[in-house]
Amino acid sequence: MARVAFIGWRGMVGSVLMDRMMAEDDFHGFEPVFFTTSQVGQKGPKVGIRIPPLKDAYDVRELKTADIIVTCQGSDHTKEIYPKLRKAGWKGFWIDASSALRMNENSIIILDPVNRDVIDRGLNKGIRDYIGGNCTVSLMLMAIGGLFRENLVEWVTSMTYQAASGAGANNMRELVEQMAYVGKASRKLLDRPATAALELDKCVLGAIHDKNFPRKVFGYPLAANLLPWIDSAM
Repeated sequence: MARVAFIGWRGMVGSVLMDRMMAEDDFHGFEPVFFTTSQVGQKGPKVGIRIPPLKDAYDVRELKTADIIVTCQGSDHTKEIYPKLRKAGWKGFWIDASSALRMNENSIIILDPVNRDVIDRGLNKGIRDYIGGNCTVSLMLMAIGGLFRENLVEWVTSMTYQAASGAGANNMRELVEQMAYVGKASRKLLDRPATAALELDKCVLGAIHDKNFPRKVFGYPLAANLLPWIDSAM
């Protein structure tokens, strides 16, 4: 029976994966093992079967016991752990939602409804790395994939922007904390219908520049703002 490791199952992408697998009753026919970066030894998620306590997502020796690794942990974890695993001789399948390996020569970007034939050819050729595409672009391709197959679309160019959810659960929490901070600071002005827009704007600006504004994870205020570059350079 295949041993499948899951990493990053608490974040936005991982949570959606877990919900879909539970809805489809997919946790059967293999041995699931859950890994964590912060809760080693604690109980894992409820998936309808007994599972061992959470294991260390940085433990290469433990990860090597998996036949398949499914990770939604993010690029930083992939960049640190993936090369160590391959260097240690691990021959398993690496399935990754992050962008870290998308441009690697031996990676296949997977979107089953659109490029299943490419995935099947990769499996037959012995490709071991299967990487999820950008979520916004993937949704677009699912919508227009049939048009490409019928030669009704010649080419498409797209631009997409990183959402806080793509950075992980801690970033999502901090964004909500930031919004709560702004809401609390402006509550008195919101309770006065006659408040001028400029006065409200100054209040919000003051809140996000306050020294106590939560910014430990992002480093900067994202609420009421836009960060032009929050990912790694390529």
